[in-house]
Amino acid sequence: MLRALFTVAVSACVLLSAQVHADVYKYTDEKGNIHYTDKPAVLPAERLNVQSQKTDTVALQARQLEDQQRASAASQSASQSAAQRADQRKAQEISATDKAEQCKKARERFDSYTTSQRLYEQLPDGERRYLTDAELDAARASAKASMDVLCQ
Repeated sequence: MLRALFTVAVSACVLLSAQVHADVYKYTDEKGNIHYTDKPAVLPAERLNVQSQKTDTVALQARQLEDQQRASAASQSASQSAAQRADQRKAQEISATDKAEQCKKARERFDSYTTSQRLYEQLPDGERRYLTDAELDAARASAKASMDVLCQ
């Protein structure tokens, strides 16, 4: 009984080792496709010399960890650059909104200056001092220039 069990164990080891050292063949089928197999369907088939070795699991784990760290760093930099682009777009929108608002105010000021017959400035004591014709022309020219600059 013991001898039979030993014989079965040795036979299993021999069969398993045969699978580990199996040959690899390369052949081309009638459609021109290249196939790799351990049992070629057609002959002639080219026998390949495939050498394998044990995998160093520690080195493999170290490489996987490095790859994960690189991927994480790339992901972080991508998210940071996306956040920066979003901030820049928001700043541009804010500046565009501010510029539009300033343009609107400059247009209103210019329209007010061109349609008004008399302009005045408020004095510290609360009284009004009306502008002369020269001062009125200068104020209108200034309002036109600021509107042209702000509404480009």
